[in-house]
Amino acid sequence: MRRAFTLIEVMATLVLLGIVLPVAMRGISVALAASENARHMSEAATLGQAKLNEIVSTGEWATMSTSGDFGTDWPAYQWTCQTVPRDYNVTELVLTVNWLQRGQTRSLNVSSMVWENPATSGQLQ
Repeated sequence: MRRAFTLIEVMATLVLLGIVLPVAMRGISVALAASENARHMSEAATLGQAKLNEIVSTGEWATMSTSGDFGTDWPAYQWTCQTVPRDYNVTELVLTVNWLQRGQTRSLNVSSMVWENPATSGQLQ
């Protein structure tokens, strides 16, 4: 006796594949998008923190330009910085990193507080 697949079994398999395959592909697409988003967020956080540390350590926060980029190594990312005066000679620095992802502008904020000693008139303490 010869054994083979019947037409019903082959059609049932094709229907099952037609249902499962698009769902699996959508899952892969969502996973890739989440991976891309995580990579961008990680890079933006690292770049923003490094730039904020540079601004604070050099004291440029009081006299610097309020925007820029990260050079040719990171052309997709730009930054802007705002200073917000707080109480007791404390200034909040908010550095925003922007990038374009899937046609939309995304951003990440990194912030720090600095204290300005009024006796030294503008020098960071």
